[in-house]
Amino acid sequence: MKKRLMILVSGFLFIAFTGFAQQDRPADWAFFGRYEKANAQVNTPPKAVFLGNSITDGWWGIDSAFFINNNYLGRGIGGQTTAEMLVRFRADVINLKPQAVVILAGTNDIAQNIGYISLENIFGNIVSMVELAKVHNILPVLCSILPVYDYRWRPGLEPAGKIVRLNSWIKDYAEKNGCVYVDYHSVLKDERDGLPQQYSFDGVHVNIAGYKIMEEIVHEALTNALK
Repeated sequence: MKKRLMILVSGFLFIAFTGFAQQDRPADWAFFGRYEKANAQVNTPPKAVFLGNSITDGWWGIDSAFFINNNYLGRGIGGQTTAEMLVRFRADVINLKPQAVVILAGTNDIAQNIGYISLENIFGNIVSMVELAKVHNILPVLCSILPVYDYRWRPGLEPAGKIVRLNSWIKDYAEKNGCVYVDYHSVLKDERDGLPQQYSFDGVHVNIAGYKIMEEIVHEALTNALK
């Protein structure tokens, strides 16, 4: 009797927790809907799609002319990790048929926005995006993760060294696999491998001065690669 009661209680707890998890999970967890209407209105293939997180997301708001004048599209979503970008890669990149995709990803993984993930698995998600791009004849442009000394919303993770390490893997992979590598990190970093105040308001996100430097670097790389 006691054993049966324990089984029943365990069953009720399993149902309760499962139901809670299903209700608590966002309906559109990868945010496919964010650019659904905008994607439907793209009639001419863009020169490049910029895929990323809040740094890419905020870029349009600060300097939309950079995208408009160069036939670039911004497909950044604040807070996203490489896993979420990988899931929406088809909708927000492949289906738009760009010549190139500019991938700036990884800092929110290191910040553990949706939980812990190893550097190896972050790198693996980026490689998967590159492989998808190549299958569809889209040039992969891999960007270094921007320097960060500490995340204000999740302090104490010591991201600076992890970012340097992951960037070295991305650079090495790009050089060995026919990708373009864009190095923002070495230009923007300070002596602590962080993002200095002159380029940022919070040590993570860049201001207009930071974006202008990034624009010059990535535009030159794209122009040379797509000749």
